[in-house]
Formats: sequence, C-alpha cells, structure tokens
Amino acid sequence: MLVQQILKSKATDGVITLTVDATLSEAAALLSSKKIGTIVVSNNGKSADGILSERDIVRELGRRGAGCMTDKLEDVMTKKLVTCTLTDRVDDILQSMTDGRFRHMPVLENGELVGLISIGDVVKAKLAELSMEKDALQGMIMGH
Repeated sequence: MLVQQILKSKATDGVITLTVDATLSEAAALLSSKKIGTIVVSNNGKSADGILSERDIVRELGRRGAGCMTDKLEDVMTKKLVTCTLTDRVDDILQSMTDGRFRHMPVLENGELVGLISIGDVVKAKLAELSMEKDALQGMIMGH
C-alpha cells in the first residue's frame, strides 16, 4: 500500500499550518480547537519548514514553565523533518516512524506540502492490508 492511498481515505481539507512567527500559545489553542496532535510550520502554506507536536509543547512547559508559551514556533519546532512522498510504501513509513519515535509525517510532492499522515493512519492502512491478505488466503484454502 502507498501513502497516496492513505491520503485518499482521509476525510480532511488539507494540512493545518502556522507560520514560524506564531507563538506556542497560538499553536496550543489551534491543536486544542481542531483536536489534532501536530501542526506543520510553513511560511507560505506550501512548504514544510518545521513541525510542532503537543509533546513539544509539553516538553517546553515542563522544562521552562508557562513563560515559554510566548515563544515563537521557530524557536521550538523540529526543523529537521522526515518527510515522505505519495509513492512511498506504508511499510517503509511505519519503519521510519518507529525508528525515529515520531507520530506524524508531512507528505511532500515536488517540494510542496500535500498532506500529513499519522502513525494511526499508517497502522489502520496496514491492518486493512493484512485483513485483505487474510481473506484472500482463506479463500484460496477453502477453494473459493
């Protein structure tokens, strides 16, 4: 299964982004209102310049206290992104996420942000794939 198949199955209207000059407080409010775990940081809505997760915010709060909430995203976001393309395989994405211990991956095509997938999306796709394989094998065994 490919990343493009995951994106097609998601009911979403694009990727939620904020610019590098937004604050952690603004990011936390957006994460809360949209009930999501990650925001892609993009200066133009097309590039992936960084990523910020709820875990990043909690880490900063734990380390420095509430004063960090006025910090700009550019000072806290992960700048070295691991990304994928529409034609990457789900197995490879799952391995990258597991090895890197992160839960969200921006999807880029020709350098432009076209989606965001979560480990939940990848696991759901993998389970669907395994279920189809199981059904096919059972059909072969039963002679159908």
